[in-house]
Amino acid sequence: MTYKTDIEIAQACEKKNIREIAATAGIDEKYLEQYGNYKAKIDFSFLKDHADKPDGKLILVTAITPTPAGEGKTTTSVGLADGMRKIGTNTVVALREPSLGPVFGIKGGAAGGGYAQVVPMEDINLHFTGDFHAIGAANNLLAAMLDNHIQQGNALGIDPKQITWKRAVDMNDRQLRHIIDGIGGKLQGVPREDGFEITVASEIMAIFCLASDIMDLKARLARIIVGYTYDGKPVTAHDLKAEGAMAALLKDALKPNLVQTLEGTPALVHGGPFANIAHGCNSVTATRMALKLADYTVTEAGFAADLGAEKFLDIKCRMEGLTPSAVVIVATVRALKYHGGVPKADLNNENLEALEKGLPNLLQHVSNIRDVFGLPCVVAINAFPTDTKAELDLVEKKCNELGVNVALSEVWAKGGEGGIALAKEVVRLCEEPNNFRQSYELDLSIEEKLEAICKRIYHADGVELTNAAKKQAKQLTDLGFAGMPICMAKTQYSFSDDPTLLGAPKGFTVTVRNLKVSAGAGFIVALTGDIMTMPGLPKVPAAEKIDVDENGVITGLF
Repeated sequence: MTYKTDIEIAQACEKKNIREIAATAGIDEKYLEQYGNYKAKIDFSFLKDHADKPDGKLILVTAITPTPAGEGKTTTSVGLADGMRKIGTNTVVALREPSLGPVFGIKGGAAGGGYAQVVPMEDINLHFTGDFHAIGAANNLLAAMLDNHIQQGNALGIDPKQITWKRAVDMNDRQLRHIIDGIGGKLQGVPREDGFEITVASEIMAIFCLASDIMDLKARLARIIVGYTYDGKPVTAHDLKAEGAMAALLKDALKPNLVQTLEGTPALVHGGPFANIAHGCNSVTATRMALKLADYTVTEAGFAADLGAEKFLDIKCRMEGLTPSAVVIVATVRALKYHGGVPKADLNNENLEALEKGLPNLLQHVSNIRDVFGLPCVVAINAFPTDTKAELDLVEKKCNELGVNVALSEVWAKGGEGGIALAKEVVRLCEEPNNFRQSYELDLSIEEKLEAICKRIYHADGVELTNAAKKQAKQLTDLGFAGMPICMAKTQYSFSDDPTLLGAPKGFTVTVRNLKVSAGAGFIVALTGDIMTMPGLPKVPAAEKIDVDENGVITGLF
């Protein structure tokens, strides 16, 4: 059987004018700023004018630990929203914007797949409305003002060896991880070691996604710490008088983007931090708007529940006072067999023994959501044609033993129709008792919070800080930052900090090698293992297959 590619399906879709989608969502045209016929931004005044309207229910979609077999979290999110509208609920979906790094690298785009996509798929996966360009520009403006201040006399006494602010570009480019710049003579700047982060890992992206409005954005930008003086005192963007110009670059980008699914469900796609090295959730403004627009908002958090969901629940929900009504954990039989030791090439063959070996990964994520965070959840099995009844029955049996239902999701092949069973279970769960709580309290020390995450969420024996990290923890505590939540930067491929430990490993310790404060975002970043804030391209980048014809039609994008 020949299947259409994602881009072929998206290009064949008859999209509705964005004004019609806005009307479906209940957005008056006075709030719309159109970017062509199929994209628009929604003005902030919408939130002010609807402040008294009660919020709808919030549904979080997360997943098992990712594998090369793929899990389909965004696809499930989109298909679930379409399915919920098919059963008569007023639902919108709120997603992150894709980064160009994965689009041209190995992971591909992030607009869903099959018959559960947001469109225009090409625009969303490429330049979209220019939000990421604005974020990169604001990041690099601060970098330029920082180096210019040093060049022009360094009145603040900034130590060039203690600069923590990096430049940013939205591309996987390992060549830029560690560089030396400012060479070429006295007039060319002060020579120093420098580096780039991918835009989605930058603190500007985190601030962009956590800011509630323009004034909050500006206040957060002002608090960014760019480095330290020779006396060890932090230097902020406010000290450099940079926050006003940075906010000016970001003022339009901060407005959420409205698009649609293939079935015409309103979709807010806005912000896009990585969940392995940042907090991995869409913007607060988009989530808040979605909750005012609909009775149900479906949103996602990046990578698995130990990363994106943990940060969504411990950071975003804590900061914004949000309480999810239900959680969907996406899994595939193929991915669970991979966790059970089956090579990717053999995943299409029935293997109940390997499936049983891989199931603890799913069950640990389920247990964390239910027992640590106190939230009702359902397991969504993203269906593949090679799944056998015996395999599906085994997954259902093991989940039922924990008191969790399983719903087969066929949204990739059938769109919203394939998400009806999942939609009905989600609506049911939203009425279940909710005992939501965070996995740690903010008044714990930095070390205690790290230990809580590692033991309670990763099921590690404990956490070990390098000598450098211990010094950083003391410095951050002395500076008054110990009360912030923790944003773990960890491999997405394992509960541990070792990507080769699949399934639900035991008997390991997590090593924290670096701690840094993102004072504007409002959290401390803990880097573990070999995690880097600038990825590299694979041996055969996806970019090699992407092309455009004489009519401007793009091919090869997935």
